[in-house]
Amino acid sequence: MRLTTKGRFAVTAMIDLAMRQHQGPVTLAGISQRQEISLSYLEQLFGKLRRHEIVESVRGPGGGYNLARRAEDITVADIIIAVDEPLDATQCGGKQNCHSEGESHGARCMTHDLWATLNAKMVDYLDSVSLKDLVDQQKQKTMEQKPVVVVQQRPQPVA
Repeated sequence: MRLTTKGRFAVTAMIDLAMRQHQGPVTLAGISQRQEISLSYLEQLFGKLRRHEIVESVRGPGGGYNLARRAEDITVADIIIAVDEPLDATQCGGKQNCHSEGESHGARCMTHDLWATLNAKMVDYLDSVSLKDLVDQQKQKTMEQKPVVVVQQRPQPVA
């Protein structure tokens, strides 16, 4: 099981938006350029995020998108679920009909409960990480990457 680009791009775009929203509405063109994500793909994702009331659009000159809720009230699970990203490691997509042929037609496979439990743990984890947590991590990384400039004073001549 892996997260597709839909989920990855949605989370990345939301971090970008949350980091810049204090400057006013953030344009999708700006996010597209900074994150190297197709503008048309972002438009699709943000349509879904808006319908789930995670972002709100601002029309007109100077328009763009803002968070519809505080960053600490938006979880990674909220974002991924909003863009229809499946969070399912089971072979059957959670339908419990893992076997489609033979004697056990329509029955659960022997590892169904294992993967279903993994699904629950993933959702719990993603629900415990807020957008604010991710923004704070990015800000911390940015601070750590800035070069430190050391200014040395020249020794004063002794008179």
